[in-house]
Amino acid sequence: MKLGEYRYIVVEGPIGVGKTSLARRLAGHLGSELLLEKPGENPFLAKFYDDIPRHALPTQLFFLFQRANQLQGLAQIDMFAKPTISDFLLDKDPLFAKLTLSDAEYDLYRKIYQHLQPEAPSPDLVIYLQASPATLIERVKRRGSAFENSITSEYLYRLTESYTRFFHQYEDAPLMIINSENLNFVDRQADFDLLLRQVEQMRGPREYFNLGI
Repeated sequence: MKLGEYRYIVVEGPIGVGKTSLARRLAGHLGSELLLEKPGENPFLAKFYDDIPRHALPTQLFFLFQRANQLQGLAQIDMFAKPTISDFLLDKDPLFAKLTLSDAEYDLYRKIYQHLQPEAPSPDLVIYLQASPATLIERVKRRGSAFENSITSEYLYRLTESYTRFFHQYEDAPLMIINSENLNFVDRQADFDLLLRQVEQMRGPREYFNLGI
């Protein structure tokens, strides 16, 4: 399948892995609409990283409602409209909830999620970026977002493990799993071109791209 034939592509991965940067690069290359998470609009996020147990529930619920609202317009994709590139998958929302909420809070979250019944079309392709916790910490520090200053390596380790388990079982869309340790899709044109070739050469529902490891 040619890259330009995809109508809805999602780039996913843990904090600091570069999903938003790659989504922007793909959207610019394809002339696509761009649908991005908006963490800066979440008033609980900075407090969350300072005290996760205390602020996890309002942080998670804000993101749930925000993502559901953003995806409403994609419920029926217009095949003649521009394709859409996104940096989040609605299905991963419970992943963060399970990671950060207490049992009682998670039970409440699930009831709200089921009542809300958020819907989004299945992507034509999901690109899952991987990197080690050490690499994620370095990238987070490099970009210098104020509300991310308190992110710990322990939290990123648990997050990467959760993402690994989630995508190990993921079967809802074609999946390209990429180890991004030695790749820079924004600053190195050769890396970006290599990614485009890998996507267009996909022959099955799940493929792996691991360079130089």
